Amino acid sequence: MSRRPSTFRECDVRRAIKAAASAGIEIGAVEIGVRGEIRIVAGKPGGQPSGMDELDRELAAFEGRHGQT
Repeated sequence: MSRRPSTFRECDVRRAIKAAASAGIEIGAVEIGVRGEIRIVAGKPGGQPSGMDELDRELAAFEGRHGQT
């Protein structure tokens, strides 16, 4: 079975990260889909995404107090 050609290049990922950073977006993660789509997830690395609503923040605080992950 032969290997499929890559659907994205490293320079594409670099450009996406640079564009998000210059727009003032704090980058939490970069996801690359099967078809090569590049998705920038806003938020702190290893933390919660910045688009959390009030219920998500309360749940995260509760889990932090009670040692759940």
